[in-house]
Amino acid sequence: MSSRVVLLDVEGTTTPLAFVARTLFPFARAHLAGFIGSATGEGLEALAALDAERRAAGAPAAATAGERADALLRFALDLMDQDRKSPALKWVQGLIWKNGYRDGALRGEVFADVAPALRRIKAEGRRACIYSSGSVLAQQLLFSTTPDGDLTPWLEHHFDTAVGPKGAADSYRGIARTLGIAPGEGCFASDVVAELDAARTAGWRTCLMLRPGNAPVAPGHGHPTASDLGAL
Repeated sequence: MSSRVVLLDVEGTTTPLAFVARTLFPFARAHLAGFIGSATGEGLEALAALDAERRAAGAPAAATAGERADALLRFALDLMDQDRKSPALKWVQGLIWKNGYRDGALRGEVFADVAPALRRIKAEGRRACIYSSGSVLAQQLLFSTTPDGDLTPWLEHHFDTAVGPKGAADSYRGIARTLGIAPGEGCFASDVVAELDAARTAGWRTCLMLRPGNAPVAPGHGHPTASDLGAL
């Protein structure tokens, strides 16, 4: 299954689902109030974007700084509970995780086969890229702090949902254009059949990842499968 470009999902593909669900998301939730209360610089910009989303959803303006902080906290927690793909929330979460990685409280996690596969792909003159619903910042933080070292030198490009939803074929067409390839020259690996369906519709080759901890997949999906990145 050799392709010029190997486009990789993160959760359930390079990284255990449990790392995101049991480590990253709870860390962001636990540190959210403190971040809102002490943000400076880019943090204030991210909170302003989050407040704009809150206001766009019909919420009233807050009368005081304290009321605004409380409203932002409730709004962000609601978005997390609903698993909403909010750009502003991702920005806030990314900055919270950045602090955690910087302080050593967080460290990226990948499956054991990921680092060797990324190095092999590059040594073969091919290109490995990431496409995740997590922000580009979150991706870079994760891959730069793994037990196998900084893996970002082996990753040519990071894409998030700024390019489009992962379940939309146009997103994969856009990624192919950005990378300067025909869709058929790339292979997208993910644990989510709907994403693979969209990529296949756009002309990409696909691979369904069967990792420990991933949700069971019904038969008849029609995608090649693999349990590690050695097949790509």
